[in-house]
Amino acid sequence: MFSWLGTDDRRKRDPEVFQTVTDGLKTLYKAKLLPLEEHYKFHEFHSPALEDADFDNKPMILLVGQYSTGKTSFIRYLLEQDFPGMRIGPEPTTDSFIAVMHGDLEGLIPGNALVVDPKKPFRKLNAFGNAFLNRFVCAQLPNPVLESISVIDTPGILSGEKQRISRETAEDVCGYSCLHKCPYGGYDFAAVLEWFAERVDRIILLFDAHKLDISDEFSEVIKALKNHEDKIRVVLNKADQIETQQLMRVYGALMWSLGKIVNTPEVIRVYIGSFWSHPLLISDNRKLFEAEEQDLFKDIQSLPRNAALRKLNDLIKRARLAKVHAHIISSLKKEMPTVFGKENKKKELINSLGEIYSRIEREHQISPGDFPNLKKMQEQLQAHDFMKFQPMKMKLMDNADDMLTNDIAQLMVLVRQEETQRPNQVVKGGAFEGTMNGPFGHGYGEGAGEGIDEVEWVVARDKPMYDEIFYTLSPVNGKVNGANAKKEMLKSKLPNTVLGKIWKLSDIDKDGMLDDEEFALANHLIKVKLEGHELPSELPAHLVPPSKRKIPE
Repeated sequence: MFSWLGTDDRRKRDPEVFQTVTDGLKTLYKAKLLPLEEHYKFHEFHSPALEDADFDNKPMILLVGQYSTGKTSFIRYLLEQDFPGMRIGPEPTTDSFIAVMHGDLEGLIPGNALVVDPKKPFRKLNAFGNAFLNRFVCAQLPNPVLESISVIDTPGILSGEKQRISRETAEDVCGYSCLHKCPYGGYDFAAVLEWFAERVDRIILLFDAHKLDISDEFSEVIKALKNHEDKIRVVLNKADQIETQQLMRVYGALMWSLGKIVNTPEVIRVYIGSFWSHPLLISDNRKLFEAEEQDLFKDIQSLPRNAALRKLNDLIKRARLAKVHAHIISSLKKEMPTVFGKENKKKELINSLGEIYSRIEREHQISPGDFPNLKKMQEQLQAHDFMKFQPMKMKLMDNADDMLTNDIAQLMVLVRQEETQRPNQVVKGGAFEGTMNGPFGHGYGEGAGEGIDEVEWVVARDKPMYDEIFYTLSPVNGKVNGANAKKEMLKSKLPNTVLGKIWKLSDIDKDGMLDDEEFALANHLIKVKLEGHELPSELPAHLVPPSKRKIPE
């Protein structure tokens, strides 16, 4: 398998090495993309080189939010268990990045030990220095949820007056205007978040419905997550603390604010609820919270199944950026003089970088969205010697193109095969089990599930009313034909596709007509649909009319 990955004798003798998507990605990266990155100093400008652990690690979720939005409580809610280093309070309590991961023994691993562990995907974080590593720990514990995913808790971002005071304090000491980016703060907070964003499977932004306030600091953090919008989900937490009318206003304000910060054509999905185990203060919207929680849990539970596809997608994005970077660096090298005026030419090229972008875009038909941020690139170029840049090496570029054009397409086939072989690979345990147990499962006893625990047929409650309509439709031998039933069913104004499904569920003996029980069932299902519930794909046993329950299927 995977003879397309290489033709050397070793691979022919040992093709089993490349039987998984993960192994295929590792091989492609090392053989075809990493040489291009190293040749054009990609790692000094954008992102450190990937290691085996980056491809092998479990799906990760990154939680980001201002202080007291419930990030740590959210993790506690998912795990249904305290984890080492956990602190919860109304004021900023988490001042470190905490990677919550599975381990046989419960305990904390400090950052400096983490970045030398080849089995953990954090080795490249050592570039951020001791100031960051002293604020980075891994909390390990045996928990069924963590067998499938890992969660990264981040320091609460300051807001409002606290943000202003903290910045002023930092400026008094070091003269810098941004706490998270200055030497006094110790490390580049936004850059660390960007590092994690590139490697995680899901980014969850948490907001407090009770005190919605997107600070300048938080806005900058969200902007730092640009190019990862497909991973972002938003949680409007603590929504049980406000009335329905106020919640609608808060939701609208949040969507308006996010629209200004995140420039995407698609609206980011916002989940509304209260993600902790305390009683709801205002329970009017309980049904909404349950539905939103179910949707969010489904999204999280799908991460292990889609992990290979996510890694493949991230490698494609990285390859496209690396190609553009190679064009930029080789263009700058080509423009440099060989003897005199190097410094002046360097300044001129940096100032005209936007024009160089445009030229590369036209000559190589590259999308503008593939180019790195212009201002950031200009700042980074200031510290580099352009004479050490390399000219265009077409073999490296051709290898990257071949990977994107041919190898990735072949690897996609294996992705689908792995998904088919492991269709039930989902997150289990913790809060995910609570949504499926007994009568507290989502939608239990509602819609088509109404009457599931009752001895009597639930449709019988309204059958006298349905019988009155039934006998006005001129039944013959106790049954109404399809034409007469259709006229009555169309009064619901439901589309034909829905009514057709209702007919299929109701015509139990499949004779093209409805008796009084089948007609009552059809009207009950119409009522279920009109009340906003989904129809079942198959008729549940408790909805089968009593006289039909012994009919063989």
